[in-house]
Amino acid sequence: MMAYLKRKVDKYLADWKKDPDKKPLIIKGSRQVGKTESIKRFGYQNYKNVIYINLIEEPRFKMITADGYKVQDIIKNISRIDPSIQFLKKETLIVFDELQDFPEIATSLKFFKMDGSYDVICSGSLLGINYQRIESNSVGYKTDYEMFSLDFEEFLWAKGYDESIYYEMLDHMIQLKPFNDLEMSVYSSMFLDYCILGGMPAVVREYIEKGTFEGSLSIQKQLIADYKEDIRKYADGMDQTRIMNVFNHIPVQLAKENKKFQITKVASNARFRDYRGCIEWLNDAGIINICYCMQFPELPLKGNYDETKYKIYFADSGLLVSMLDDEAQEDLRVNKNLGIYKGALYENMIGEALKKAGYELFYYKKDNSTLEQDFFVRDIDHLIPVEVKAANGTARSLRTLISSDHYPDIQFGIKFISGNIGYASHIYTFPYFCAFLLKHYLRHAERTENLIQ
Repeated sequence: MMAYLKRKVDKYLADWKKDPDKKPLIIKGSRQVGKTESIKRFGYQNYKNVIYINLIEEPRFKMITADGYKVQDIIKNISRIDPSIQFLKKETLIVFDELQDFPEIATSLKFFKMDGSYDVICSGSLLGINYQRIESNSVGYKTDYEMFSLDFEEFLWAKGYDESIYYEMLDHMIQLKPFNDLEMSVYSSMFLDYCILGGMPAVVREYIEKGTFEGSLSIQKQLIADYKEDIRKYADGMDQTRIMNVFNHIPVQLAKENKKFQITKVASNARFRDYRGCIEWLNDAGIINICYCMQFPELPLKGNYDETKYKIYFADSGLLVSMLDDEAQEDLRVNKNLGIYKGALYENMIGEALKKAGYELFYYKKDNSTLEQDFFVRDIDHLIPVEVKAANGTARSLRTLISSDHYPDIQFGIKFISGNIGYASHIYTFPYFCAFLLKHYLRHAERTENLIQ
């Protein structure tokens, strides 16, 4: 049996079980990020009895709401379909998987919460497509948890590191203490492997077991095929073609110097209003991350952006890599040479790390000017520009934003590079592999007022 990859959701599930007032839980996320595996493992380790119902593989269970949504009616109907299923009060976990195929079951969550006899977890991929229905059916009676593919910390766990690696790396950032040559070499090499592979559990597991990239591309290609199949299955009519066009154009547009996504390049005479729903569909499905252009670099971030100007990144870098042409694939896997995709891949990776850490994505490009900034995050008092550099060159826009009186919310900036830790002119420089720690670093710095002003 393949080894289980430890995930951050494991701790979340353990804490959820301990909560005496817990609500039914919906774990959402794109396909193949490991939702079912983590839920089943948690269930079998923590409950005497687990009832697992896959609503795609066993469509007969869609009849369980025939008599209504009350707990007793549902239990009675489950037992009618399969009399061998046992219901032990206070010792049973009920799992409804592939919720997107039967969002009506969410109506029952209110009754499961009020009854309190059984713990319930729902899970599904591509929830964006039916999520409004699920939301309206269960508002106030459920808890949501969004699951992603492995972040770099989880990848390090898969490689055999324990949780102390988090504290060691964070301490380097807090102390502004450069990594030694060995640390830089090992962590940078692992991060590049992670960039090429992405964080999909099936891909990572293959790499861990074989110790090479052998087989990883075919798994990634299969994931792409699965996503395209989902688009055909869950998207309506005309939108299918448009969604597919957007999906296929992302790598090409990211490789350009100007990474702003241009709808006009997707199809002749294409207009934003015709494609807006398609882009939101891919975002809701967890396949892409949208990075919106701010109207002006100031707080607040919410509401301060132009929805017609945006960059699109893949939610998992492995999907981006697997869609590159064959020559680029070979060069990347054999020689670790990123070629023309270098800037695109690292920018995608930092965007992915920020999103997995809980940030929404924003950038800024000033009209009729060279002033452009890759990302922005915030703490309580500051707007913080984040730069991604393929090489440790000058960050002219970053320096302008920090030094100019026009941007009072900006006092310092963060730069991610292939090099080591450093600080100069109110810019904190960190290696790419530290990006997953940015939120923790800023929280610590904020608490201790440790940022140099």
